[in-house]
Amino acid sequence: MSTAASNMIMTRWWWVRHAPVTEDGGCIYGQADLDCDCTSEDVFTGLERFLPREAVWVTSNLRRTHQTAQAILARRKAETPAAPLVVPELAEQHLGEWQGRDRAAFFGGRTARPDSYWFGPADERPPGGESFEDLVARAGPAIARINRMHAGRDLVAVAHGGTIRAALSLALGTPPQTALAFAIANCSVTRIDHVRTAGAEGWRVALVNHIPAP
Repeated sequence: MSTAASNMIMTRWWWVRHAPVTEDGGCIYGQADLDCDCTSEDVFTGLERFLPREAVWVTSNLRRTHQTAQAILARRKAETPAAPLVVPELAEQHLGEWQGRDRAAFFGGRTARPDSYWFGPADERPPGGESFEDLVARAGPAIARINRMHAGRDLVAVAHGGTIRAALSLALGTPPQTALAFAIANCSVTRIDHVRTAGAEGWRVALVNHIPAP
């Protein structure tokens, strides 16, 4: 092994978007604390097999991330994993007064952006809420803190579509608006590796929006 390789510390982030929310009634939910549907045996078998076994688990404070993490870990019956680290800064974007509005009617009244999967431009702040740029600024310090605390480990972070796009924006050094072009499906895996050497550090993107086979 070369000296450069032996001095490298790689921290692997396995981002998982939570399972589908089915009790939203077709409405925008943002940070509304709703349950998710964790009944798909194939989906959770695939996730359990694909994700690393010796990992630090992280969730946001919203229960759909807790339920998704529990559904994956429940399939590891021979193990008693430590409770996930709950990090409120990794919550979904707070969509303010947009939350609770009918999703179809909302989009019907707005001009669609061809470069975005999101509710609005990255700099648009809903009344009483936060912009996607605010989410990136909120999540960034938390990601850096966890990265320092668990350097060299595998981290399984069960979070949200917005949060995972924020992590991609930070990793790639792109404007937040650019990250809104990424599709992030429920129960998909996005892996982003942080690499540190004696003289430099940076990020590598290994997977985006990957659905593991059952």
